[in-house]
Amino acid sequence: MNTTTHTLVQKLWNYCSVLRDDGMSYGDYVEQLTYLLFLKMADERSQPPYNQASIVPAAYAWPTLLVRDGDDLFDHYRHALEKLGLEKGTLGLIFAKAQNKFQDPAKLRRVIVDLIDAETWTVLGADVKGDAYEGLLEKNAQDTKSGAGQYFTPRALIAAMVECIDPKPAERVCDPACGTGGFLFSAHQHMVAHNPNMTKDEKKHLKESAFVGFELVQATARVCAMNLLLHGIGSEKSVPVRVGDALGSDPGERFEVILANPPFGKKSSTVIVGEDGRVSSEKDTIERDDFWATTSNKQLNFVQHIKTLLAIHGRAAVVLPDNVLFEGGAGETIRKKLLHECDLHTLLRLPTGLFYAQGVKANVLFFDKKPASEKPWTQKLWIYDLRTNKHFTLKTNPLRRADLDEFVQLYKVGKRHERAETWSADTPEGRWRAYGYDELIARDKTSLDIFWLKDDSLANSDNLPAPAVIAQEIVEDLQAALEQFKLIAGDMGAEVAEVAV
Repeated sequence: MNTTTHTLVQKLWNYCSVLRDDGMSYGDYVEQLTYLLFLKMADERSQPPYNQASIVPAAYAWPTLLVRDGDDLFDHYRHALEKLGLEKGTLGLIFAKAQNKFQDPAKLRRVIVDLIDAETWTVLGADVKGDAYEGLLEKNAQDTKSGAGQYFTPRALIAAMVECIDPKPAERVCDPACGTGGFLFSAHQHMVAHNPNMTKDEKKHLKESAFVGFELVQATARVCAMNLLLHGIGSEKSVPVRVGDALGSDPGERFEVILANPPFGKKSSTVIVGEDGRVSSEKDTIERDDFWATTSNKQLNFVQHIKTLLAIHGRAAVVLPDNVLFEGGAGETIRKKLLHECDLHTLLRLPTGLFYAQGVKANVLFFDKKPASEKPWTQKLWIYDLRTNKHFTLKTNPLRRADLDEFVQLYKVGKRHERAETWSADTPEGRWRAYGYDELIARDKTSLDIFWLKDDSLANSDNLPAPAVIAQEIVEDLQAALEQFKLIAGDMGAEVAEVAV
């Protein structure tokens, strides 16, 4: 984060400290900033040298806020949010169900005049204003009480995934569970950085049609839309975020690239009828004959959904919890189909301590969709173990991009045929190892939960991590076990209450 961005984040965040005294949460603050930033930027683009027609009705445009004070400002702001929320398109997405969360008109005016109006946001580079907003989202994610962390994937991990997938300017990129848009804008930044001489048409494609995100939660979708706008994706008239349940149906579109971290919840809110004809018992029934198997496991359904969304030869990188690798029944069916119909070429075993949702042991699966074939497309699955003997925490030892350098280097972007194992009988500590298709299929339930490194802490007490890290890993192990038991109980028809830990 450069000095300008850091200063802007600090300035934005200092105001939040003032507003918290009034009972406004981090999430509420980010949401109110979203409304005000949108109105200010729309106004800036209507002025010289842009002179663009604003989509915001004049009665609720930015200048109408600047000329008001006290209760008059309060009433007008509340009325503006209500009216703008009734509009179609981008306005409707940003302002749907919007409410004024300020308690004090003087503090609202201070944010409008001293904070938002003091900057000319349109002339700030996309990296500055986008990173400033992103800095707010990260601070919001750190507030565990708000639950915002579930939408936040570590940016170091996103950067490495995007680098390995290497999206190109002419391609379309989709995130079917986009949260606040981290994968989409990171893919955009990668394309811009690696293609400095793009044509006018390529730049237009990148801004208006290259990215599509699906998000279930309206409030998160609006924050995502603003995040993308500030990073130079979309416009006031066209924002590539669609609100709804991505698993509900096949949208019909196909994408060359999919990057995603689907939600970690277990149960899907819908019933899926797979090609095997089995139906899971939930309230809403949706028939999807494009799915390989029927399951109420949301992550397994996202794997199948992503397979559908990919164009032939399209490539995906998806963060998925451990249960996707070893769960029996539908899980086994889906893994076998994935190995046969796609080229499942890479698996990155992630360490614990990366996510704000505790108890998550996750991996990144990289696979390419292929045409129909009698022979399996997966020949080798390359596994990189970043978990064994690695200890990260969100605050004291967060994952950094440099921690993934060896993996990205060994991945061999664009040269996967040149890969070479770092593991051997002579180098048993090597973290990069390949397994052939026949080995994988022969494993019990086709389990891909594979590890080979010796845990140093089990062999030598001198290698134990710090007590705080051990305690945190115990908590995460218990959380993971609890999630598994909840899944089992749910599958047996039991009503499982949420347990706060």
